[in-house]
Amino acid sequence: MTAGFVTSLGHPGGNITGLSLFAPEMSAKRLEILAGIVTGLKRVAVLWNSGVEAHPALLRETARTASRLGISLVQVESAGSEDIEQAFERIVKEQVAGLVVLQAAEFYRIRKLIADLGLKHRLPIIAGEDDFAQLGGLIKYGPSSRENWRQAAGYVDRILKGAKPAEMPIEQPTKIELVINLKTAKELGVTVPLALLALADEVIE
Repeated sequence: MTAGFVTSLGHPGGNITGLSLFAPEMSAKRLEILAGIVTGLKRVAVLWNSGVEAHPALLRETARTASRLGISLVQVESAGSEDIEQAFERIVKEQVAGLVVLQAAEFYRIRKLIADLGLKHRLPIIAGEDDFAQLGGLIKYGPSSRENWRQAAGYVDRILKGAKPAEMPIEQPTKIELVINLKTAKELGVTVPLALLALADEVIE
């Protein structure tokens, strides 16, 4: 996804290149994972921010997946720390059985607060932010920051050797991590299937 900053991922143009962390298929996969954990999942909230250029496309993909799975999707907007508690109040009133958090810098900064609010309201949450599960969230499914830094170093090396950013394709993440917090699952009364645990890169017990 270009978010309007470049011509295309393959040919950025201008003086911009790098890594894209907003892959619509990841948002869809998060909903699929949540549906595989929460028995009889029929109503889910998705937390998003209209200020993030990529979020409308991510919402559309998530909505398509929800329709395919027979899940009713409730869209709840939040700007971040200033209104996240009010956003959770709306989510709770909607009587959803789970929450998918779209990736955003604003949500990354308050990822522990989001995890804490999930526990407070006994709401299973899946997000793509680094350390979300380590900080008490149920599941993190998203790009590996360690691998992203390795890829970024490769870009820097090529540019220093004379490569032009406009001619360097913007890369998608090469490693997606699945981290599951079993302590949180126990607190929420959620049973994580053994097949999913076997796929996890890290399981917190």
